[in-house]
Amino acid sequence: MIRIMKFLIGLMILAGCKETVVAQVPYQNDIQAFKRADSISAPPRHAIVFVGSSSFTKWTNVSDYFPGYTIINRGFGGSTLPDVIHFAPETILKYHPKQVVIYCGDNDLASSDAVTPLMVLSRFKTLFNIIRKNEPKANIAYVSIKPSPSRVHLMPKMKRANAMIKAFLAKQKNSAFINIYDAMLGADHKPRSDIFIEDNLHMNEKGYALWQEIIKPYLLK
Repeated sequence: MIRIMKFLIGLMILAGCKETVVAQVPYQNDIQAFKRADSISAPPRHAIVFVGSSSFTKWTNVSDYFPGYTIINRGFGGSTLPDVIHFAPETILKYHPKQVVIYCGDNDLASSDAVTPLMVLSRFKTLFNIIRKNEPKANIAYVSIKPSPSRVHLMPKMKRANAMIKAFLAKQKNSAFINIYDAMLGADHKPRSDIFIEDNLHMNEKGYALWQEIIKPYLLK
């Protein structure tokens, strides 16, 4: 079944993206770790799946921030949207979630100057359509690309990508765009330094508390 799903996803990638998305596969260890965890304690069906890149990967205690919600965190490595597309069967579809919360796109823009906001939108649409096709009743929420001190030079691209994805989701049923971008800026319109760890890319507890406040109203009970 997984092989069939990956074949279909490959076709959707080719059909759905104007660019050719070549999915990198450097995260096999992460995926195997998820499989081992699932074999030890099978996650419940119809939970909320958090999926995406390192801002979710490092949110290891995410369930503590959302008591009363059943959350499966499947953020892995510093993944890009093509990575999440590639591993959608293992990180999203197998759980038959009632809601999928996605944080990804940050690393897409950082990976190459050639990656444009339009490419990020196209990649996100591909992922959105894969989820919608396989789990038509699932709510799909996208957490906006965050501004960070180490990636200030990408902020114009981030804002355009966020705006495009927001406009796309506004036309989709049972979906949401979660804007964390503006709340992470200071009065000078630059990323707040007090909510990041030393690498100026990933957040500290204060940053995650800010995300919790903004994300919680969008989560399904």
